[in-house]
Amino acid sequence: MACERATLNTCWKGTVLSVPEQRYTQDRELSWLAFNDRVLSEALDEGVPLLERLKFAAIFTSNLDEFFMIRVGSLFDLANLDSEARDARSGMTPREQLAAIYDAVRPLYRKREHICGLLRERLRAEGICRLDTASLSPEEREYCGRYFDTCVAPVISPQIVDNLHPFPHFKNNVLHIGAWVERNGREMLAVIPMPEALSPLLYLPGPELRYIHTEDILLERVEDIFKNYRVLEKAVFRVTRNADINPDDEAFDPDNDDFRKTMRRAIRQRRRLAPVRLELSRKIGRAFSDYLSERLPVSREQIFVSSAPLCLDFAYSLPLRLDTAKRAELSYQPFEPQEPEGVSPTKSMTRQIQKHDLLLSYPYESMSPFLRLLKESAADPAVISIKITIYRLASKAKLVDYLCEAAERGKDVTVIIELRARFDELNNIDWSERLEDAGCTVIYGFEDYKIHSKLCLITRREHGEVRCITYVGTGNFNEKTARQYTDLALLTADPSIGRDAAEFFKNMSIANLDGRYERLLVAPSGLRSGLFALMDREIARGEAGRMLIKINSLTDIGLIRKLREASQAGVKVQLIVRGICCLLPGVPGETENIRVVSIVGRYLEHSRIYCFGEGRDEVMYISSADFMTRNTRRRVEVACPICDAAVRRKLHGILDACLADNAKARLLLPDGSYEALPRPGEPVDCQERLMQAAVDAAASAPIPHRAARLLAGLIRRRNK
Repeated sequence: MACERATLNTCWKGTVLSVPEQRYTQDRELSWLAFNDRVLSEALDEGVPLLERLKFAAIFTSNLDEFFMIRVGSLFDLANLDSEARDARSGMTPREQLAAIYDAVRPLYRKREHICGLLRERLRAEGICRLDTASLSPEEREYCGRYFDTCVAPVISPQIVDNLHPFPHFKNNVLHIGAWVERNGREMLAVIPMPEALSPLLYLPGPELRYIHTEDILLERVEDIFKNYRVLEKAVFRVTRNADINPDDEAFDPDNDDFRKTMRRAIRQRRRLAPVRLELSRKIGRAFSDYLSERLPVSREQIFVSSAPLCLDFAYSLPLRLDTAKRAELSYQPFEPQEPEGVSPTKSMTRQIQKHDLLLSYPYESMSPFLRLLKESAADPAVISIKITIYRLASKAKLVDYLCEAAERGKDVTVIIELRARFDELNNIDWSERLEDAGCTVIYGFEDYKIHSKLCLITRREHGEVRCITYVGTGNFNEKTARQYTDLALLTADPSIGRDAAEFFKNMSIANLDGRYERLLVAPSGLRSGLFALMDREIARGEAGRMLIKINSLTDIGLIRKLREASQAGVKVQLIVRGICCLLPGVPGETENIRVVSIVGRYLEHSRIYCFGEGRDEVMYISSADFMTRNTRRRVEVACPICDAAVRRKLHGILDACLADNAKARLLLPDGSYEALPRPGEPVDCQERLMQAAVDAAASAPIPHRAARLLAGLIRRRNK
């Protein structure tokens, strides 16, 4: 793979110096592709269990699908609107960016193809065999034939495209069987869409786990299906469409419509937008290729050929066919989120939070303390109101049950739900309807600004006084992703934070984006300026200045320039950036005091932590916002200061683990490439370290607490 790595690095480096005054920035899209390359590289890591390696290849594939739908789609739109517009970070026009993307993606396809072939052989050695039609035994061929006759043939809809049958609409990312056929001297297209009702795999009888892809069975039977035609060539293909819809562009009559209906129309529109990519399972001839290119239409640069399966979603269902022992052998060791240290599962969560701030660290610690707080608050006569912002929810959400229960008990429950959470729109529409039916007040996001903050405010009346408990998080109120993403949540009874949260919800309800807050930094009006002020403080300190920032992406050119200014002033800047990083560190005279690492591991790194200064002068925040223009200027985000000493120590423990990682961390170099960190001693995987720390903390709890936690765990497993 050395040559492929070199090719990829060349792609990342290709635009670094395209604009002289931007020697320390790089293109956003190429930076993202470099991130996805790091995801794919996890599938090559021998230390990762075999089935998990297959999942990393699947994650890479679905990531790339979304990248083409959204990022490539938006560049196509921009190229049509303003073809001469230049990106502030790379200096490229949209068409130049698209060309650079196509060049960078091709080696990734080759790398994925190599990995899928390697994993196929490794899995075969473990008794998990992917078959093709050529490798079937006579008995297996007969079995597949019966399956085709009884289950496949009745539900397929083959089509010939000619003068009487129009060119069909190919649904977004749906597999199709395409054939170039001839009859009476005329060549034409024949198509079979893969029915959604069919399983993607057919499992064959026998002691081993043997399977064949359904599209391979269909491809084999093309000659039988189109028996009146001569099949010249055939291939599996799928079309990826632009999905970058903007519902704000649609007609919206407040007197005759509602936003849920608008979003439903926008989602339907997404399914028919223009193609941005054509994938093929094999090379096809010029006539076949030219026909598809012209009719879709797509350019040759938008066509990608791969012998690996075009869709790898089966990686998630395949392990379920194995016995428990085999699945455990080839998968990550199961990890159950722990109860946080110092939290009693049997005592009132309200009283515990009123005594001291609580920081939850997902997925190492459970979300259950917050869910217990909500359940407790729903039944508590002292609770007056519950207000919450929701961006993404799980398909099954206890949180919604507790909010509905609170409303049904007569409490004032306000839910600000963002219907434009991309690809979760329908889920959020359904939840909003249920919440309204239960008596909750449901508010949608602003016309031009998504509400991305993770805030919950519980207001109580005690002894004639109004007291608050505030939840501020870095990730969604999503009970599923809280077990998959690394995120943080602060639960505090701090009155000043509560006052700010109350002001926030008041401002959201009256569409005021310019509110003033005592402690919270709130985008789009106050976060960016607050960050600038904190950075300026460190710049004034020169070589004594310090910044330590953990985020998912860095694209905001204003913040990039401020970080460069800090570096030039001698400030030591450490950035932990999982994904896109448009700033290039270590550029002489520009960013030589900046160090950037990226961590890609078992869990998706998702928490945002901002630290400015050190020691007693350190200012620390957790936030929902990345350093991206969309977060700082086009979304409602919240950053919350951390003052509690115990919580600060816990956050530093997380940051120290990330900075010590030399197993999954990669160092960003001045040319835009990444390299593994040296391992002078034992490898350190920060996620494994934090998992073990959570287990150790739970084990050190007092015996009554451990017994309660064990009981709570048994109840959770029983209820799953």
